[in-house]
Amino acid sequence: MVVFIHPSEEEINAEVIDKFIKLHQAELPRYNRLKNLYESNAPILDREAKDTYKPDNRLVVNYSKYITDTFNGYFIGIPIKISHDDTGISERLDMFLTRNDMDDNVAELSKMTSIYGHAFEILYQNELSETCCTYNNPLDMFIVYDDTIAQKPLFAVRYQNTDDGIKGQLFTSDKEITISEGKDGLILSDEKPQYYGDVPVIEYIENEERQSIFESVETQINAYDKAISEKANDVDYFADAYLKLLGMELDDTTLQKIRDNRIINLYGSDDVTKLIVEFMEKPNGDDSQEHLLDRLERLIHKISMVADINDESFGNASGVALEFKLQPMKNLAAMKERKFTSGMNRRFKMVFNLPTNMEVSKKDEWRNLNYKFTRNIPRNIADEANTASLLQGVVSKETQLSVLSIVDNVKQEIERMNAEIESQASDFSTNPDGEFIIKEGEE
Repeated sequence: MVVFIHPSEEEINAEVIDKFIKLHQAELPRYNRLKNLYESNAPILDREAKDTYKPDNRLVVNYSKYITDTFNGYFIGIPIKISHDDTGISERLDMFLTRNDMDDNVAELSKMTSIYGHAFEILYQNELSETCCTYNNPLDMFIVYDDTIAQKPLFAVRYQNTDDGIKGQLFTSDKEITISEGKDGLILSDEKPQYYGDVPVIEYIENEERQSIFESVETQINAYDKAISEKANDVDYFADAYLKLLGMELDDTTLQKIRDNRIINLYGSDDVTKLIVEFMEKPNGDDSQEHLLDRLERLIHKISMVADINDESFGNASGVALEFKLQPMKNLAAMKERKFTSGMNRRFKMVFNLPTNMEVSKKDEWRNLNYKFTRNIPRNIADEANTASLLQGVVSKETQLSVLSIVDNVKQEIERMNAEIESQASDFSTNPDGEFIIKEGEE
């Protein structure tokens, strides 16, 4: 995947936009190929048809979708928890997250990055002047970075090919510009100011190479589809095997239907004792086919680093053994977590830059946001509770409770615990001797 770079000192004009749109369109065949793989439109469906009398099964075992959905269920199946130590900031933050259905937004972003290698999130103001965001795939959007070592976003473009030519929007750090196509090329017009302080398009990436999660095993997946389709063809072949008759001659009427009836007639002797009637069989390659399918299946999971969670050994694995089986996928998730954290930092930096979202004095508090990613795997609550109890007095209460997967928000849980203690304390009083006595309820 090519990263688009443009010198920061050069003007951003219609010719520059037209050049990058053409470069982006050159990437579309790859995007569409990956999209088709995920949507079960595999290459085997487009191969040349065989003769009508031959079996022509075309089976698609959609490993691309399995790998994508399994990994993202593990990575983002439990939504990211975003919090801040300041109660006021947390409340404003929660309003923004709720308004934008952020759990769904991030889940779709994560899926898109796994399919295409990268995806985009765009910030905008709705009719109530509220800051909103939504996801966008790379089929009709791209971002261009400057040529400095930091590669800061320079501008972004979203466009569509319509009957009237290309139409879209150009986003820079301080304005949004309409793109249209005239007789002499692209036209930039209708500038609108924007106040996010940066290009309001954030790129989220799967990895530094912007490679799809299943792109490294694309050839193995296609080979698996071909192998299992040929195996299905063999099943049909044996079901429709030809009958050979050696030593006798059939009449012309019968021979006219030889292909439909699957009969081969060879004759040359009138001796009926030499008559042979039997089905023709080709060599049996079932063992080789099964061996190939098993090897391809192992390679797909090994190279993609996404575990086969339907494997019977997963159900019998202990906690430690399960961790080892999931270690490759855990490494992938850790890498993607860092990339997503970087993207979310850019998002909240721009969101906090608007006074309608955050007080000016606190616009830099995005630096102090806490992101908690939780891997979506079966949890042993009893083991977690035992671990938490052993941490009593060793670490802070917040760290102790963070061990428990059933606690979604540690700070809220501590507040609830303190409220319970205060409530219980109000039910007791002391007598003159300092002994606790339980208050009786009012009649």
